Amino acid sequence: MNDFSQALSIASSGLKAQSGRLRHVSENIANADTPGYHRKVVSFDLSADTGEVSLGRMTLDPAELREIYDPSHPLANETGHYDGSNVELIIEIADAREAQRSYEANLKMLDQARQMSSSLMDLLRR
Repeated sequence: MNDFSQALSIASSGLKAQSGRLRHVSENIANADTPGYHRKVVSFDLSADTGEVSLGRMTLDPAELREIYDPSHPLANETGHYDGSNVELIIEIADAREAQRSYEANLKMLDQARQMSSSLMDLLRR
């Protein structure tokens, strides 16, 4: 595999991984008010051979669920409490921002490889 196609392959794998991460972050944000919802956390796997990154295993955050007091809620127990979610919106927004920046960096890498390839083709035509 030549350097240009390897650079494109690595950058596209990063784009795929970050878009998957954003999907999980958006699911967490959407379910922040869902009773009993556990936050999803993803990891990344790096291929030592190619340098490509992929979305690894998705795990559930083992943090305690928030206990919410609302005696009128249908899930409330005899004390008026029910289990909320363990999603912290500040953390999810920070994760989304980090994934967005990583996505943009991979996109910039794709653009740089494309520009270099175009410049090389212009040189070869002369």
